[in-house]
Amino acid sequence: MPTTSPARIDDDLYASARLAGEVQSRSTSQQVVHWARIGREIEASAAISQREIAQVLAGSQSYDGLNAREQALVRAEWSVRMDELRGALNFAQEFAVEGTRWVELDDEGVVVERSSEPARSRKAAGMSGKAAGTSGKAAGTKGKKGKAAAPKARPRSVA
Repeated sequence: MPTTSPARIDDDLYASARLAGEVQSRSTSQQVVHWARIGREIEASAAISQREIAQVLAGSQSYDGLNAREQALVRAEWSVRMDELRGALNFAQEFAVEGTRWVELDDEGVVVERSSEPARSRKAAGMSGKAAGTSGKAAGTKGKKGKAAAPKARPRSVA
């Protein structure tokens, strides 16, 4: 029967494991164990140079100089790093603070124009939208009297 032992891991690793686990249909704990097994195999492998992989990730060696297995490991690490960076981005909040208009796709794939104008300004400008802090005009869609229809506000989960 397998035994388990509690281990402390930092918040960033836990969050990454949680997200990766969801994609792979694993629990957070299962994802951490999976990564640990991969790490163990890499360290034991004679075909993979940990030193060279670390140098590529640090930017001091060329990716092209690695063999196919090492390149696959570097790509996997780059993918994790990019996911973490993307997860930290919140352009809608930044644009709202700056008062900048932006365009994005809603959940149905419709292009929607957003702004941070207060509700009074939206009505005065002929814009519709019920979400606090945003106005919404779906590009290319028409509602009553030929006006642009506002997208339905949907609750969004925040990771």
